[in-house]
Amino acid sequence: MPELPEVEVTRRGLLPHLEGSRIAGVAVRHRGLRWPVPEELEACLPGRLIRRVERRGKYLLLECVREGHATAGGVAAGVGGGEDAGWLLIHLGMTGTLRVWHEPPAPGTHDHVDLLLHDAAGRPLTLRFRDPRRFGAVLWTTLPEALLSSHPLLRNLGIEPFDSAFDGDWLYRHTRGRTAAIKTVLLSGDIVVGVGNIYCSESLFRAGIRPTTAAGRLSRARCERLAAAVRETLALAIERGGSTLRDFVGSDGASGYFQLDCLVYDRAGKPCRHCATPVRQIVQGQRSTFYCPQCQR
Repeated sequence: MPELPEVEVTRRGLLPHLEGSRIAGVAVRHRGLRWPVPEELEACLPGRLIRRVERRGKYLLLECVREGHATAGGVAAGVGGGEDAGWLLIHLGMTGTLRVWHEPPAPGTHDHVDLLLHDAAGRPLTLRFRDPRRFGAVLWTTLPEALLSSHPLLRNLGIEPFDSAFDGDWLYRHTRGRTAAIKTVLLSGDIVVGVGNIYCSESLFRAGIRPTTAAGRLSRARCERLAAAVRETLALAIERGGSTLRDFVGSDGASGYFQLDCLVYDRAGKPCRHCATPVRQIVQGQRSTFYCPQCQR
């Protein structure tokens, strides 16, 4: 499943193509994704400018504005007077990808949604959402930016790991009283977003913390090491283009390579890269966890 690094890699790949482009049309071939693709997309998106490409957790957020559109009362809806603004929310689910094409191939069985664009230079461009398992989402909201965090899919998300407020003190305060294992707590996403299964195992190894340790038992010093390890792990994953275990490719079709750098993930029985002790595998919350029994106490 694409996690925060894969979504951020996708966002960065889309930026130079999408920002400043104008939507000429929308082609929806299959509405039956995790949530139905809204019926109004084909009517409300053409003519809008994509002003920004943002990310919140694992959601991509495309701000789409219709410039100079005023309401009957003479004041525009949404943010920024004189504009009709809205946000396209895209989630890649388990197998989703977003590709940019200047000359797109004929759509295949799993190519569900196309945005037909003209880039900032006026050249035709296609943004194609592909999702074989159809657990992804393409949704639309007209919530203004100030209220976007109240959207049902965004309101329970934790802090971003690269937010300056996320540090050991944040992690310490928000794990007090939590009896669940620290790996389970990190995966829940209500304290900090984006630490998916691969990145949980890797971050906990870098911090020297056993994944079964109760979150509330972590000392302030161990929380400091873990917060730093989370940022380090995710930053490295983004630098390496994310992880491609199966389906993920970036907006240019390139695979990620972080899985080649993993210190414990998917290395059960192999020697720890630090101490040569065999890496162990357990199951937590129906997800595989990998750790070194010597390095992680």
